[in-house]
Amino acid sequence: MKRLYVLLMLGAAACTANFEEFNKNPYQPDNDEMQYDGYITSSALKGMQNMLMPEAEGISQYVDCLMGGCWGGYAADTNPGMGWGGRYATYNPSQAWINIPFNDPISQFYPFYLQLREVTDDEILLAVGDVCRVGVMQRVTDTYGPIPYSQVGEASTLNSPYDSQEEVYTHMFAELDDAIAVLSAHSLESFSAKADALYGGDIVKWVKFANSLKLRLAMRIVYADPITAQRKAEEAVSDAIGVIRDNSDNARRAISRTNPWDFFINQWGDARVSADIVSYMNGYRDPRREFYFTTSTFDASTGVTNGWFGVRNGIEQQRYLNSKETMDCYSRILVRASDPVWIMNAAEVTLLRAEGALRGWSMDGTAQELYERGVTLSFEQWGASGAAEYLANGEYTQEAYADPLGNYSYEGIPSTCTVAWESGGGFERNLERIITQKWIANFPMLGVESWAEYRRTGYPRLMPVPHNMSGGVVSDSEGARRMPYPDTEYTENAENYMRAVQMLGGRDDMATHVWWDCKNN
Repeated sequence: MKRLYVLLMLGAAACTANFEEFNKNPYQPDNDEMQYDGYITSSALKGMQNMLMPEAEGISQYVDCLMGGCWGGYAADTNPGMGWGGRYATYNPSQAWINIPFNDPISQFYPFYLQLREVTDDEILLAVGDVCRVGVMQRVTDTYGPIPYSQVGEASTLNSPYDSQEEVYTHMFAELDDAIAVLSAHSLESFSAKADALYGGDIVKWVKFANSLKLRLAMRIVYADPITAQRKAEEAVSDAIGVIRDNSDNARRAISRTNPWDFFINQWGDARVSADIVSYMNGYRDPRREFYFTTSTFDASTGVTNGWFGVRNGIEQQRYLNSKETMDCYSRILVRASDPVWIMNAAEVTLLRAEGALRGWSMDGTAQELYERGVTLSFEQWGASGAAEYLANGEYTQEAYADPLGNYSYEGIPSTCTVAWESGGGFERNLERIITQKWIANFPMLGVESWAEYRRTGYPRLMPVPHNMSGGVVSDSEGARRMPYPDTEYTENAENYMRAVQMLGGRDDMATHVWWDCKNN
């Protein structure tokens, strides 16, 4: 398709020079490799699975670390040496940065998706491909709102029509339902492990992942369409195979070369841990800190007692004496080159069920039972001890953020939400508790997901950025609600672009709420 070819070129242009080997898609076959029996289907499936949580630098760095990480409260960009002209953290990203979350997933996913549909009629493989499409494109629609979806791959022209976000979600639910039905019918079988980087061809695990994704989507739309949200959530949990309930079913992918976050955090110094999550976990005395963060390395002359210290998101980096070494003293996200890429975990799924139960839905457990089980699963995932004591603590709350160097301390009142469940705490109090713990459990790679949940619920309570460079567009209290469309959509897809803006109420900026972002927070 002409549009896909154009987007492929745009995606390639977004990659940083001098990293050709790192940016080469390991699943893209050359002409000779495509001749091997079954290689083309395996390559296509693995290429789609790779996009569920991208490994390529051009998209992982900007989308998951610098956009989702900053807006989701996990990371703060800290590389003054890069000389970025605009930043997500300060709400003034450049056009190049605006392009990446839109163009790169489309250009890097759909060639594999369309290729698979051309070369096989195996309903198992096609169903897995559809599950991957929902997982990838949910991140795109949650970032922008209306997107091209139902007609991608059908038109033979440069222009791609948009679906409203409500229509996108309707299509995604339908595709998941169809895929779950097909895969469930083949649950006693398997497919080639060479075609599956997540579950080694285990169809039952794919059904659990698809149902868990369906549950995630259902909870996302609860304020926009509560009836559909409840129906789809209960379908996912009551399904004969059901959702992810144990860490052995977590969706994760081994790294083909080097975990990209190791480059961003350890080698390039793009980001440090956000003060938001550190202030919560320090306040809670959370035992997972030693698995999440490195300790700070401030010189004794500063008078700082080293521990876990994050950086305030949206700082003026030059204020730190224009010194990368000074910035390096703050805690880093603890990630190693060999670490897998996480896509979905049992803790998140169980805490989604906890929210459903809090709303009175049938989730196979009470809200308190599922909340405590979700937190325990996170502890188990990371090998941390002390979950029972942590869950019993009704005293500790988020601590106020005091910048060790005194530049960006925050005087706002911290959250008073504790860890221990409050039977009489009321709906919002316990909702904040569930979302906060889900946010902690999804650290560090699921920042895009956590940003969406922050917009949907208002939790956790994140600090406003000290340098809002949006020119008055983004309010300090709300933060960024979406990304504006790339300029290329206005210049090359103008008619469809204007329809999309109409779907958004006539505004295409970072203050515009997407369809499901309608709670009065």
